Amino acid sequence: MLDYHLPRTYLAVKNDMSTIRRYDLDWLRVSVFGLLILYHVGMFFVPWGWHIKNNVIYPELRWPMLFVNQWRLPILFVISGMGTAFALSFRSGGQFRQERLQRLGIPLVFGILMVVPPQVYLERLVSGTFQGSYLDFLRTVAFTQGVYPAGNISWHHLWFLPYLLVYSLLLSPVFIYLRNHPQARVLRTLRRWLTEYPLRMYWFVVPLYLYEALLEPFFPVTHNLVWDWFNFISSATLFLYGFLLISVRDAFWTTVERLRKKALFLGSVCFLAMLGIWLYLEDGMVVHFTEAALKVINMWSWILVLFGYGAKYLNHPSRTVTYANRAVYPFYILHQTITIILGYFLMDMNWGLTPKFTILTLGTFGGAWLLYEGLIKPIPFLHPLFGLKPQKKQELRSARIKRQLLQD
Repeated sequence: MLDYHLPRTYLAVKNDMSTIRRYDLDWLRVSVFGLLILYHVGMFFVPWGWHIKNNVIYPELRWPMLFVNQWRLPILFVISGMGTAFALSFRSGGQFRQERLQRLGIPLVFGILMVVPPQVYLERLVSGTFQGSYLDFLRTVAFTQGVYPAGNISWHHLWFLPYLLVYSLLLSPVFIYLRNHPQARVLRTLRRWLTEYPLRMYWFVVPLYLYEALLEPFFPVTHNLVWDWFNFISSATLFLYGFLLISVRDAFWTTVERLRKKALFLGSVCFLAMLGIWLYLEDGMVVHFTEAALKVINMWSWILVLFGYGAKYLNHPSRTVTYANRAVYPFYILHQTITIILGYFLMDMNWGLTPKFTILTLGTFGGAWLLYEGLIKPIPFLHPLFGLKPQKKQELRSARIKRQLLQD
C-alpha cells in the first residue's frame, strides 16, 4: 500500500488528515507489473527481437502487445514519481538519497550479478556463441568480456531501476523545494488549471511530443542509460509529472475522474488512427510528425483512463492488493529469468501457442510466487536484495510518523 504523507508545512495550510492512502495506485502498480510479465511472455512468440524465441512465430500477437506497449512503461514512471512524493515526504534530502540507493541500487547490483546471468547464458547457448555448463559460463566469460550485447554483463529487464535511481538523485533538489513550498507558483497554477478547465491536462503532452518528433528518430531506445537520450528524457519527464500531479492532490483526482470517458474515446480514436498509419502509409516527414502526435496523445489518454477509472472504482482497501503490493518488487526482479528458463525448454517443442503461452504464464507467476513465499519472504537477510523493507519495522515507522504528524 502506498501511503502519501504530506509535509508538515502542507498540513498546517490544509488542516487536513495526516495520511492519505491511495489504494487505486497500489492496484494500478500491481496490475501494470502483471501486464509487464505477460508482455515478456508474449515477446517469446512475436517477430520482434528478444533473448530467445519460440520455434514458431505468431505475428498476430503483436497487435495487442502494441496497444499495451504505448502506455505500460510510461504509467509506471508516473506512478513511481507519485511514490517518490511519499518516500520524500518524511525524510531529509540525505535520508531520501540513501533510501533510494538502498531500495534501487542494492537490488540492481544483486540482479546484475545473480538474476540476469542465467538469461545471458541461455541466450548464448541458443545463439551458439557459448558451449558448456552454467558454472563454466560463470567461471570463464560471464563477467570478463564487457557489457552486453558485445559482452555478457547486463541489467536486461532491470533497466528500470538505474533510470529511477538517476532520476531520483538528479531531481531530488526540485522535489525537496516543491515539498517545502506547497504554494509554489507551479503548483498553484497547476491546481487552478485542472480545476477550471480539466482538458488542460493535455498540455502535458507538448514536451512529450517534441521528444517523440525530434529526438526519437536519432536516439532509438537502447536501455543502456548512456546513449538512450529519447527514452531517458521522456521517462524523466513522466517521472516528474507523477510528482507534480500527486502534489496537487484533489485537483488531479477530480480531474481524471471527470476526464476518464473523454480520454477513453480519444485514446481509442488515436490508437485506431495509428493502426491505419502502420498498415497503410509509407514513412515520410508528414507521416512521422502525425504519428508522433497520435502516439503521445494516445499514451497520455490511456494513462488518464487508468487513473480516472482507478480513482472511481479501485480506491478501497484490500488484503489482496496489500499482499501483492509487497510481493510485486521481487516478482519484477525474478520474472524474466524464470520466463527465459522455461522458454528454453519449450522453444523447440511442437506445441501450439495456447499450451506454451499458458505454461510460460503460469510457470512464471508460480515460480516467482514459490521463490517469494518459500525463500525470500521467510529470510530477512534476503529482503534488501529484493527491495523489501522489514515488514514489522515498516509498520512501526508508519504508526510513529502518523502519531507525530497528528500531534503537530
